[in-house]
Amino acid sequence: MFLNKQVFSSRAIRPFLTIALCAAALLINCGKKNAKTAEKEKTTIQVKGSDTMVNVAQAWAEEYAAVAPDVEVEVSGGGSGVGIAALERGVIDIANASRNMKPEEFELAKKNTGKAPKEFVVGFDAMAVYIHKDNPLEEITVDQLKQIFAEGGTITKWSQLGVKIPDASNDDIVRISRQSSSGTYEFFREHVLGNKDFKLGSRDMNGSKEVVELVGSTRTAIGYSGMGYATESIKMLKIKTVAGSFAPTVENTVNKSYPLARSLLIYTLGEPEGAVKRYIDWIMSSAGQQILQDNGYVPLTAAAIVN
Repeated sequence: MFLNKQVFSSRAIRPFLTIALCAAALLINCGKKNAKTAEKEKTTIQVKGSDTMVNVAQAWAEEYAAVAPDVEVEVSGGGSGVGIAALERGVIDIANASRNMKPEEFELAKKNTGKAPKEFVVGFDAMAVYIHKDNPLEEITVDQLKQIFAEGGTITKWSQLGVKIPDASNDDIVRISRQSSSGTYEFFREHVLGNKDFKLGSRDMNGSKEVVELVGSTRTAIGYSGMGYATESIKMLKIKTVAGSFAPTVENTVNKSYPLARSLLIYTLGEPEGAVKRYIDWIMSSAGQQILQDNGYVPLTAAAIVN
């Protein structure tokens, strides 16, 4: 009888076990559906472009995740030209650029997407000229830079600038440049070379960080990049003008005495809306501008900051 009671008891509770298991499965499925729903509701903003801006763009994205957890900002570099080309095709939300869009790029974006690009100035940068920290040179003129980098330029050795590089095996200037899709490349070509072509034989790097690293490890090198990429291995040259000799500093960028100061730009297709607008407003707020400054760049004036 005892055995029969045990068998009976097991049979009696089976329906309850079945109901409990079904309920648990239902809760798990509901949880999965809720998670999928939450994932679908999360907004993704695609940002691509300037390598000059990629570090601060990533810093903005990381900080904004805490401000707006329902928004994910995905950042990639490649150069201003790469970002602008992606915007022209309508495959990203924001293009970062360290140069202005060209008229033909503007028209192509409008033709492809039906929307005219909208430009936002989100900060400022001084494009620095970098040399190895042990190089005794302290200043250089724009014309001397042109003679070093431009096709037909006559300066090829440091001795032509009155410089002797300590412990260098030769006197040849090693030119470190950027790839042609870079906004920094375009800016340097326009404002230093006067739109002339670069000399052949430079070492063209994919990113600003790579330029600075190579200059820092090459005693006879000279290169150019954003001021925010400076390290202890390099020296930033002053640019000598008729008005004086100016270093790439925040003050000299704001007062425009440094001749290679430039704007940091964001482009969207048409007026931004929704999450993209809120993100750009935050970038241009005091919080976003503080991050820009923390990354070595020059923030907007107080009047331009979005409250």
